[in-house]
Amino acid sequence: MKKLNNIVLLSTASILGFTACKGPAQQGAPVMPPTPVNITEATVAPAVYYDKYPATVVALNQVELRAQVSGYITGIFFKEGQIVEKGKPLYEIDRRKYEAAYLQAQANVASAKASFDRAKKDNDRYERLAELDAVARQILDNAKATLETSRSSLAAAEANLVAVRTDLDYALIKAPFTGRIGISQVKLGAQVSPGSTLLNTMSSENPIGVDFVITENDLPRYAGLQTKGSDSTFRLQLSNGTAYTHSGKILAIDRGVDHQTATTRIRVEFDNPSDQLKDGMSCVMRVLNDQSGDRLIVPYKAITEQMGEYFVFVAKDTVAAQQKVHLGPKLGDKIVIMDGIEAGDKVITEGFQRLRDGGKIQIGMPGAPNGASAIK
Repeated sequence: MKKLNNIVLLSTASILGFTACKGPAQQGAPVMPPTPVNITEATVAPAVYYDKYPATVVALNQVELRAQVSGYITGIFFKEGQIVEKGKPLYEIDRRKYEAAYLQAQANVASAKASFDRAKKDNDRYERLAELDAVARQILDNAKATLETSRSSLAAAEANLVAVRTDLDYALIKAPFTGRIGISQVKLGAQVSPGSTLLNTMSSENPIGVDFVITENDLPRYAGLQTKGSDSTFRLQLSNGTAYTHSGKILAIDRGVDHQTATTRIRVEFDNPSDQLKDGMSCVMRVLNDQSGDRLIVPYKAITEQMGEYFVFVAKDTVAAQQKVHLGPKLGDKIVIMDGIEAGDKVITEGFQRLRDGGKIQIGMPGAPNGASAIK
């Protein structure tokens, strides 16, 4: 009987020992609760966006006014910074010696013309006498030579008159076109030299140009835009961040591509009626992107980046699926999705930081107000 009791006690101890050996790990891992998230629906909406380029305002017509004759400035006939009309007198260089030279040249022309007329009459007379064989041939030849000499002298005198007249005209410097004149570089009484003395600079203002640089890969696109008129394709953003009200059109594409930078220059023309754009200003050229239109848009905060690639989490019933997407431009707090998801997909916007692909989710963040779990 004692032996039987020992066997019973041993069996009981074995059962208790086996039960004690089963730890928590052998009882199954705890199930993680679903991750609370908020979602929004990917929607198609108009997306208008612009490519941006650093740009510079340039006058379409600009000239440096320089003296073409020497002398002293005896007159200044404009107000600095004002608009001057084409042909308006701007500077006068002492004209007295040029006027005297002009009068002398006129007298030389008159004298040469008188000599020519006399030589022509003599030549005509001797030709008639020669026909009657009443004069020696030598006399006729001398008359012809004198006529040709006087003809040449008259031509030289007339050419000199034109040159002297040109110098006289250069002594009065006029506006070559209608535009704004700058601050004068010389004052009354200043001595100027031909070609070297800068008097002033003037430039046209309306219309005005804006230059920016593109890569050679973009040339076909801009060649197509060159045929368009003024529309919303070209817009300006001024240096203070404000938008310029007038739109532009391509005026010119530079003749070639820089072989070192593989770029070329584009010039766009803008109306400038209020003189808001000034030559040399810095600005930003905004060119309407040809992919603008109805595009798939989601909140920017829904995007995650991993190793240079972009992803979103899409709610599929109670599971989150991570999907790779290609991004378009950012529009405020939203961003364009070029591909990777479709309209109507429920994109997770909050709570995805703790998610993995295939993770369980629960719509609605803890503590959110009523309705916060609904699609936004």
